[in-house]
Amino acid sequence: MEILQSVLMQRALLAAVLVGITAPAIGIYLVQRRQALMGDGIGHIAMTGVGLGFLLNSSPVWMATLVSVLGAVTMELIRSYGRMRGDVALAMLFYGGMAGGVLLINISSTGSTANLSSYLFGSLATVSSSEVTSICLLAAFVVLVTVGLRRQLFAVSQDEEFARVTGLPVRALNLLIAVTAAVTVTVAMRVVGLLLVSALMVVPVAAAQQLSKSFALTFTLAVVIGTAATLSGTVVSYYQDVPPGATIVLLAIGVFIALTALAAPLARRRARAVEAAGAGCDIPVPAVREPMDSVGS
Repeated sequence: MEILQSVLMQRALLAAVLVGITAPAIGIYLVQRRQALMGDGIGHIAMTGVGLGFLLNSSPVWMATLVSVLGAVTMELIRSYGRMRGDVALAMLFYGGMAGGVLLINISSTGSTANLSSYLFGSLATVSSSEVTSICLLAAFVVLVTVGLRRQLFAVSQDEEFARVTGLPVRALNLLIAVTAAVTVTVAMRVVGLLLVSALMVVPVAAAQQLSKSFALTFTLAVVIGTAATLSGTVVSYYQDVPPGATIVLLAIGVFIALTALAAPLARRRARAVEAAGAGCDIPVPAVREPMDSVGS
């Protein structure tokens, strides 16, 4: 294939695959915790890291990782301890991070508005070999955490009090989820951009939930959908000369809409089958409820 003959596109496709895997992998825990927009907030904070990278002539990816991790930890601490003014503090953190990034990039000698746009909306065409290496290392960390600790992370995402009673280190696991989300944002920012990364964390998970209620199957389907969307969006952007980040997100939303339309008649058919089974029995059959309550093997 022509697309595979370009070294630039080889790097772009590899980065797209890694993002397609990691974003839904951590996104499923954020959705369970009702923190679907956490990635968006971290994306705002990461802009300061990008600006620092240009100002200090260091790697924007690694500097954004450092600042994002610090911001995510602060967000989690505010969530845990902030009661009355937590939302105000988070708002200042988010907008301060974005404003700081814009300012630092513009006063740096190497930064420009074009640099800012590539990090806000993604720019696969400018991903360097060193950035791909960084993305690979960060993605490996995300996969190890989200898969290796899936039972513990699932437990703390479902019910913190129950997880605490069972002896799990709830505070440490909450911080680990926040840190992993921050790392994922920096992995994805060169592909879909800081403003769209949250969509890739949430939409594939929401699409997978239309077909599955078990955690293990939802996790697998979300990763498959995320990877398919990133790869397809990258290929379409190459041949049609359209922005890759926006294309990837719109494809993911399209999959969600299609699966939602498919799931509705299946749910009605399942409900009719349950009603028919109940009508044929002396003992009424209760409505089937399928919470996402099993991690699986």
